[in-house]
Formats: sequence, C-alpha cells, structure tokens
Amino acid sequence: MSESNTRIYKVLSGFDRLKWSVAGKGILVGFISGLLAVLYRLGIEYGTDTSLKIYSCLRIHPIYIVPWIAAAVASGLFIAWLVKLEPMAAGSGIPQVEGVVLFGLKMKWYTILAVRFLAGTLGSFFGLSLGREGPSIQIGAAGGQAVAKNMSGSSIEENYLITGGAAAGLSAAFSAPLSGMMFALEEVHRSFSPVILLSATTASLTADYVSKYFFGLKPVLDFTAIPQLPIGLYLWMIPLGIVSGLAGSLMNKTLLALQTLYGKLPAFSRPAAALMIALPCGMFLPAVLGGGQGLIKLSENSKSGIVMLLIYLIAKLLFTGASFGSGVPGGIFMPILSVGALTGSICGILAAHAGLPAQFIPDFAVCAMAGALSSSVKAPVTSILLTTEMAGSLVHMLPVAACAFTALLLSDLLKVEPVYEVLLERYVDQNGKKLPVQERGGLVEFPVELGSEASGRMVRDIEWPNGSLIVGLRRGEKELVPGGGTKILPGDYLVVLFSAEDEDIRDKMSLLCHAKVL
Repeated sequence: MSESNTRIYKVLSGFDRLKWSVAGKGILVGFISGLLAVLYRLGIEYGTDTSLKIYSCLRIHPIYIVPWIAAAVASGLFIAWLVKLEPMAAGSGIPQVEGVVLFGLKMKWYTILAVRFLAGTLGSFFGLSLGREGPSIQIGAAGGQAVAKNMSGSSIEENYLITGGAAAGLSAAFSAPLSGMMFALEEVHRSFSPVILLSATTASLTADYVSKYFFGLKPVLDFTAIPQLPIGLYLWMIPLGIVSGLAGSLMNKTLLALQTLYGKLPAFSRPAAALMIALPCGMFLPAVLGGGQGLIKLSENSKSGIVMLLIYLIAKLLFTGASFGSGVPGGIFMPILSVGALTGSICGILAAHAGLPAQFIPDFAVCAMAGALSSSVKAPVTSILLTTEMAGSLVHMLPVAACAFTALLLSDLLKVEPVYEVLLERYVDQNGKKLPVQERGGLVEFPVELGSEASGRMVRDIEWPNGSLIVGLRRGEKELVPGGGTKILPGDYLVVLFSAEDEDIRDKMSLLCHAKVL
C-alpha cells in the first residue's frame, strides 16, 4: 500500500472511530445538558408563576407598586451588568450557537451558564414575555462544550458534541426528542450528516429521559383530546397558512424593529425599561406574561371571543418585542407559538361562522402554531415535529404540515429573512466581531444532492477547492476510497479533508454538492 493510500486509510479509520466516540459521548452530553435544561426550566416556570402572584398582589395593594419599581430598576441594572459581562448570553442564544458551530465563534461555557441562569431566572420573576427554549439550547450547547473540553481530543468532535448539546437542550425544554434531532440538522448545521445525527440522537433521547423523569410523560401542551381534522376540511389549511404566515412574518418585523429602537437607549437602561413595560401588562393582561403556554391553552378552548383573543394577540406580539429587544436573556420559540395559536383560534372562530364545525377550532390553533414558527424561523420540519410532539399526538401531522409549508411559502414570497440569521448578523456587528468561517482545517462530510454540480460526474472532472482532499466516499453501507475515475452519485457522502488555507472552502464544497436553485 502506497504512503498516500495508507494516510487516507488512517483518516477514514479515524473518522469511523470519531463517529462512535461522538455517539457514546453524546449520551453523557444528553444527561448533563438535559439536567441543566431541566433546572433552567424549573427556575423559569417558578419565576413566571411567582410573577403572576406578585401582580395579583399589586392589583389589590397598589401601594406596593413603588417598591416594585425600585426592584425592577435594580434588577434591570444587574441584568445589564451580567449581559455586559457575557454578551454571548444575551437574547435567544440560538444565533450564538449557530455562530459557534458553523462559523467558529468562541464560547465560554462557564460564563454562559452563569449569566443564563442568573439573568434569565431573574427576568422571569417580572413576567417578561420570553421563552425557555432558546436559552435551553445554548445551555445544552454549553454542556456539550464542557464535556468536549474534558473528554474530546479534536475540534471536530467538540463541534459535534456542542451540536448534540443544543439538540438535548431543545429536547429537554419541550420533551420533544425528535424536534431536537431535526433542529440540529435543519437549523444548526443546515445539512445532513450521519455523525451529526448520531450525536443529536443519543443526546436528545437521553435528555428526553431526564426531562420525563422530572416532569412526567404528559406532553407540554396536551392536545390529545382534540378531534382529528377530517380530510375534507384540509383546504382550510391554505388560508390558515397564509394568515399564520403573516403573523410569523409580523413577529419577525416586530422583534427586529423594537431591537433597533432599543439601540437608541444606553445599554445599561434597556433591561430596566423592559421590566417597567412588564408592569402594565402584568396588572391588566397577566395572560401575556411568560412564554405564552397559558395563551396556547386559552386558544384551545376558544371561549374568550374574537375581540379578547385579538387584544391578547396584539399585546403578546408587542410585549414579546419589548422584552426580547432589550437584550435580556430569553427565547422566542414559545412566544411565537402562542402568537400562532391565538391567530389560529381567531381564524377558527371566523371559519365557524362560515360553516366549520366549532369542535375543530382547536385544530386551527395547533396548525397555526407550526405556521407562525415556520414562517419566522424558516425551519419547517422542526416546526412540524415540535408542534406535533408538544401536542402529544402525531395524528395532526398532515394538516400541521400543510399549514407550515403554506406559511413558509408566503414568508418566502414576502422575502422575510430567517430571524436567527438576522440576529446572528446583528450580534456580530454589535460586538465588533468577525465570522471566522472555520479558520481551522478539519475532516467533514458533505452530502451530494440530486441536481448538484458534483452529482453524476467523475472525481477527476470536478474542479475541487484548493486545500481540499477527497479522502473517502460513503455509499449506503459501503466505504470507498475514490479515484479519479470514481463516479459520484446522488446520495453519496464525500469525506473531505481540508486545510485552513482557504477560509471559504466549506462554502465552495457546499456549492458543488448542493442542488442548484432555479
């Protein structure tokens, strides 16, 4: 065997060992990240419940409003100090995780955890309209990095374990392991890889076990009692998808616009301003406090009437923008889902006046949740799986999917950018950073899609990026060492060894292997 072939064989053998190493360590990542996410979830839920009691007391004893304002200002200043200490812990956390995994941004897992737990939990005691899911994903990623720093021997394995931790965080936050797996592929890495899937699967399932141990087997949103939508009513999903798509797109615009508006205030005053805005919301519309799980339950029974639901919808949308735009650590998944549920319930009531049986109004709420999330985040498969897992039944998957893809189409037609991509760009600009675009070299798999430039061509006929070496080709269960005359087929996985000489090498490989968009 020649020296070059021996080197390639060692690289492939190392990649195989990496795969099973990642799968095994993914279990540990899932346990640690899942436990961290569960603790965060318990803290946030306790804080939100306490805020409801506090505002109830303030309505009865308004004299306590003055000390509450003093506490809000002090807490806001403390949160601002924490965010200044660790800017990467501000806001959702999902854009930052994507920056770490895809572009090589640096993350300190210990300061991330400290700021997330302190600032996020403190904000929940004032009822800010923020969810637990984005922070849980970053907390999970931090747990994955902690394991990698102590047990991993390579930067590639560390990357995979951080991804597994992110998947575990989402799984534990919503008791939704399938969503955690899909989120790792669709939103974090934005491509399919068996190694990423192994890491995400082992971590998500382990985290789901941890979550169910603490919270039981009941779904986060128990919609199992609602009837299955008859096939004859599926046409309603088109107008519902359009309306929920508009709601998700409007949510994006609101979040980004209010974040821009907050930029005109001194950084130290922004969290305090958000806590002050929470006061009238808590006094007069307490249902809009927290992530919005109560609003989703309210949307299910549809007994509040269109006017009240519309008030809740507008208040939730604006209060979420005011809470998130301040930079307080907190997520937007659950608020987006609650806006979608309210939108769906309103549409369902209107449809009932046009002949829809009223018993199917809750179905509209469930489907619109996926529609709003899909149009905002631009991750339709994750949106579909998350909605059905939270609802506790897969029987609603077909109408949920129809609504989600209709909403996604509308969002694309309106040229709405994925919210997390915009937030990542803003984070980079605001903190004076540059996306390093994987400055270090490494070994990466690239799936070859049907219709791509590489599909159906010989290895020697393709102009590969400088600094790259095709060291392996996976075709089903077979592992090949490709030569110049090897024909690349759709569905193959190219194992590419690359150096750090060309920082755009990943993008160039993706252009070769991904299908062309007409």
